[in-house]
Amino acid sequence: MDLKTQITSLVKLQDLDSQIYALGNEKATKPQEIRVLEAAFELKKQGLAELEKKSLDLQKQRKESELELATNAEGVKKLSGQLFSLKTNKEFQAMQQQIADVKADGSVIEEKILILFEESDKIKVQIDAENLRLKEEERVFLQQKKAVELRGEEITGRLSQLDAQRKQVIPSIDPKMLQEYERILHSRDGLAIVRVKDNSCGGCHMLVPPQVINLIRMYEHIITCEVCNRILYIE
Repeated sequence: MDLKTQITSLVKLQDLDSQIYALGNEKATKPQEIRVLEAAFELKKQGLAELEKKSLDLQKQRKESELELATNAEGVKKLSGQLFSLKTNKEFQAMQQQIADVKADGSVIEEKILILFEESDKIKVQIDAENLRLKEEERVFLQQKKAVELRGEEITGRLSQLDAQRKQVIPSIDPKMLQEYERILHSRDGLAIVRVKDNSCGGCHMLVPPQVINLIRMYEHIITCEVCNRILYIE
């Protein structure tokens, strides 16, 4: 088969390989895209986790205060029981003052418990709202993840089609020429044969001398770019 015909076959092969290269690169990014989506969604869940932690802390503080209040009430009861055993008015008045002080402490604790209840109620409202927001965020996240996965499957199917087409073109190319083409293909980012346009290489865009262009037109040998080493052809 003459060189011109084989160059035409290489151009067809390059068209397929360019698509394969681009799709292969795109497919390689899909796992990272999914990881980015997952990380973003996990970040959005942190707000809810912080609210839930705050709610648990408030519950713990309330239980501790309730225990403290029970201890306070027991103290008041115990001191009140001692009133009847006192012998002097001075002792009686001192005990009453002590009881009053303990009851005052109890009032402070009760006020603290009420505040903790109010804060817990507010947090519960925030948690409910955050759960609703996250439900919508999860819906969007799963939708985006599914779209990425479907695109990956679509690329896989298209790559299979291109590979089948590639196998149909390969038999029309001399094995040594194919080997040289594939060597350049893998070393030049999936672009092995390029068109000369406006006296410039279609790969590196460097000027192609007139004498080289004449050699290309003769179709006696494969001519490569002196700069990027890609195979050159002219339509």
